[in-house]
Amino acid sequence: MNTVEAKQALDKVIDKARVHLDKSIQIAEILYRDRIEQDITLSDLTTYRTKSKKWHDVICIQFLGRTSTSSARYQDDVFNDNAVPPAVLDILGKENRATNGIVEAYIYRKFLQRFNQMTTGLDYCVTHDKSNFKLDEFLALFWHEAGLRQSIDKVYEIIVYALFATLVEALEISVAVSINPDKTDILNEFSDFAKSVIQLTPAQTTINLKARINRVGVTNAADRGANFGLAIQIKHLSLTEELAENIVSSVSADRIVIVCKDTEQKIIISLLNQLGWKSKIQSIVTESDLLRWYEKALRGKFADSIGDMMLKKLSDEIQVEFPTTDKKEFLQFIEKRGYHKLAHEDWK
Repeated sequence: MNTVEAKQALDKVIDKARVHLDKSIQIAEILYRDRIEQDITLSDLTTYRTKSKKWHDVICIQFLGRTSTSSARYQDDVFNDNAVPPAVLDILGKENRATNGIVEAYIYRKFLQRFNQMTTGLDYCVTHDKSNFKLDEFLALFWHEAGLRQSIDKVYEIIVYALFATLVEALEISVAVSINPDKTDILNEFSDFAKSVIQLTPAQTTINLKARINRVGVTNAADRGANFGLAIQIKHLSLTEELAENIVSSVSADRIVIVCKDTEQKIIISLLNQLGWKSKIQSIVTESDLLRWYEKALRGKFADSIGDMMLKKLSDEIQVEFPTTDKKEFLQFIEKRGYHKLAHEDWK
């Protein structure tokens, strides 16, 4: 393999990445460590496989305010033969050292480009209100940007969550929590646990709580104690991109809502039935469903009471899922590492 082929392997990882470019940042920090500290051997994965996750986290905390929530196994996929294995990293490292960090600079330039694209979606939420926000326009911002398309499933998840959560609040849905009367002896034995965690006591064995929709994997800072709300996992599914089994087998919620294009709905239902997984699915929502519901929420008869609330939830969740990078701070980082001095046109 030569440098051109190694770069093609790197580009493949970048192109497939979500907005955060987690795996690409890990590669950049491995190359930086190899160039500056010279205490690892790129051809020997054991010298950096585990440590590189910490180097990656330092950067992500600084510019994203978060670390990767992916499993260690998923993070290690970057070193697979079809991604950037040690042999490829070794070639990239030689190029990187010879050019004072051109490969690192290339990756971080891609990182900045991706977040500049993401700003377009955030700006749309900020500059539009219930009178002119159009869901199809908002979705088009992500579908038409190659760098954002990989994160479209998260966008759909947020869109559905914002609508569902708003309607649950507007309908003032409550959830009743009670114990089996035959189990009061266990309640008495663990009364301190029951009081602090599930808010039940021997004197009060039933409570009513406001229902809350939760996005799986996302913690609401306002949650206190036990939360007996509805945990719904939303998955955007396209048969042209991934197999249904990879979606359904990875879910961690009792209720799964699948979002898909109208033209693929029947095919997806048929496939789920064949695989025996239809029982796992609460519902299948199509894009036309979302467009219709958003139109009602924003400009229907109840728009004044729920429209602004829904857009606020949408904007807040977008900010949480895709935190914006402080561009000034990021440019200072680029300058500190000397990336600004490199001729980027030499490595496009």
